[in-house]
This record gives sequence, C-alpha cells and structure tokens, in this order.
Amino acid sequence: MHRFLSRFVFIAALLALPGLLILPPAIAAANGVAVVQAVEQSAGYCAGKNAAEAFECAKKQCVAGGAAKQDCVEMSYCYSGWTVDVFMQSKEGPHWHEYFCGWRDRQTALAAGKLACNPDRMEQLIECMPVQLIDTAGRVTEIVGDEQQ
Repeated sequence: MHRFLSRFVFIAALLALPGLLILPPAIAAANGVAVVQAVEQSAGYCAGKNAAEAFECAKKQCVAGGAAKQDCVEMSYCYSGWTVDVFMQSKEGPHWHEYFCGWRDRQTALAAGKLACNPDRMEQLIECMPVQLIDTAGRVTEIVGDEQQ
C-alpha cells in the first residue's frame, strides 16, 4: 500500500507541475529580465524588450554600484516570469548567487528558491537562502525573515 501511495503522489506531482509553470498571458507577453553580477562588487537587474537591451541596462546598474564594466558578467536572461536570487556559501568559504527564473508568481518563485537549498546541496554548503525576488518589470524585492526559511 505504501509503494502505491508513493507512486500516486509522485504521478500527481508530475501532473501538477506544468500547471505551476504555465504563465498567465499578461506575464508571458512581458519583457524579459537580465541579471548581471560583478562578484564581490555589485549587481544589476533590468527589464527590456530583448536580451541585448536588458543586459545593457543591467550592466549600467552594475557599474553604478561600483564595479568596472568588464567585471559585470551576464548571469541570466529570463524571457518571462519571476526570478529568485539564491545566496549560497561553500563550507570552504567562497560564496555566490544562483538565479532561477520563469516562475508565474512571487510565491512560486520563493518556493523554487527554497527548493534550491535542498539537503543534497546543503552537504557542501554552510549557508543557502533565497535573498531577492525580481518581478517581470525588473523590480527587486529583498526577502527577509521567515520567508528565507
């Protein structure tokens, strides 16, 4: 019986997953968002009608934050949906950010960020938490308190 229920839950989850990823028409038609990062210096997040426009804008933000233009690396371009920024720090000391995008709303993006900090990843990390959400217009919201857990 336990094996049957496990399979049932797994299949139900697989069938539900596409529903979580399907974006409403208003979001699907929105601009994409570029993410640029200069490690240990600055970052930029900007919406644009195409990747080139969005990256150029994000690089300007990165430079305005104190980094040299050549240090501002293009991390990702998300064509639609929300993006979550996840902070990770290795047990050896270095830290970085990973970006997961294409989520239909704030709550789904936040859930994806928390899922990125799964037990398998945590074996190599001393810290992992979602720290920012970026909406379809490129607006950044800090994640604080209980939402990070």
